[in-house]
Amino acid sequence: MSVAAADWLPSATVTASGRPVLSAGEIERHLLPLVDLEPEENPRLAPLRGCLLALTSHRLIFLHEASLSARALPLASIVHPYPPHRRHNHNPLRSLFSSSSSSSSHHPRIRIQISLPPSRSEVVAVVVTCKADVDVFYGRLLEAIRARAWEATAAAAPASGAPVAEGAAPAEEDLAIRMPVVGVAGILRKEQETWESAGQNLQDAFQDLNALMSKAKEMMELAEKMRQKLLTNSSAQSNSNDEEMGSKQDMQDLLLSVGIVSPVTKETAGALYHQQLSRQLADFVRVPVERAGGMMALVDVYCLFNRARGTELISPEDLLQACSLWEKFDVPVMLRKFDSGVKVIQTKTHSDDEVFARISSLAQKPDALLKGISPSDAAFTLGIAPALAKEHLLNAENKGLLCRDVSPDGFRFYINLFNEIDLQNIHLPKTHGLYHTWISVATAAH
Repeated sequence: MSVAAADWLPSATVTASGRPVLSAGEIERHLLPLVDLEPEENPRLAPLRGCLLALTSHRLIFLHEASLSARALPLASIVHPYPPHRRHNHNPLRSLFSSSSSSSSHHPRIRIQISLPPSRSEVVAVVVTCKADVDVFYGRLLEAIRARAWEATAAAAPASGAPVAEGAAPAEEDLAIRMPVVGVAGILRKEQETWESAGQNLQDAFQDLNALMSKAKEMMELAEKMRQKLLTNSSAQSNSNDEEMGSKQDMQDLLLSVGIVSPVTKETAGALYHQQLSRQLADFVRVPVERAGGMMALVDVYCLFNRARGTELISPEDLLQACSLWEKFDVPVMLRKFDSGVKVIQTKTHSDDEVFARISSLAQKPDALLKGISPSDAAFTLGIAPALAKEHLLNAENKGLLCRDVSPDGFRFYINLFNEIDLQNIHLPKTHGLYHTWISVATAAH
């Protein structure tokens, strides 16, 4: 049964790469690669088959990867989850003639009592049809339900002490007579007061730190919400003036530097770590790559992605494996390797012909006809890194558009004039074309 048929559950939004879109403050807790959702008592409820189950702090999200559609079961609607068990078949004839491979009776089941609007109770079962530690998932489900993160509100800042009114009577401890520091007892008392003062200062510092962390979490949630709204508006609206586009671009630059609220980790994703990391990377890198002209070096993506993940850093091998999985998914980006071995990430709509046209136009300028162009010149024109500009120049040379000159000063590239030469009339001067322009520029320079 498709996910769309289970209309008794609210729908969930999915990204272009097949990742569930999390709401503000929602964090991913656990993933199960293959589960079914079956009604236990009400046959009118349509079941869900072959879904990826994502447990978050707010919902159970059933994602059908083939159709990129999802349904969600809010944790707030769960009345009671029952421990995992296997449904035993007590009928020997049925067990003899039924196919055990197609039946879900041998798979672990987690029965869940839920409350559906307006006010009816149902019992459904999450059937885990994959090899996974069901007890770990059940434990994290209980933790998420008990945490009730969907009801959590921002912790109030610690109230400061009330000021003493002018003319008020002094406190009793202020009237106490302080004994002078005399002997061993006085030294011990002074040491104890020092430790108590240090402990109080440390406690105040941690209170300030907790308040700062709570505010930082709120700001990250707000930034993620605004970023999603900006991305949605940018894809839906194409007509706007330059000032509005500039302000949106600046806002996106600020929000992209905030980070990923719920990064994929090995603890939450388990065996699906590289698959989900690949999808999250595709969602994250799309905007920076488009802003960089459709291509970014893999090392730049690695630094940018790890910066956004905060403390949940990944290794270069994990990044490379995540990029290699894009061939199996329908994502808007791809991994490309140049002949020199340089690896980049580019959008699927990126065209080398457009880059070659801009390079050819740059190489036909009067100064470039005399002195050639360097990778730095091409990088400035294309708005990319010099290393990537050099790869584009070498590709243009392979296409026959440029000629390369190697000197102690480095590489210089010139427009290919050999295409303008007629082998039958090699000594015949031309009065038009690129070759004539080069002759005119060279003559004027001398």
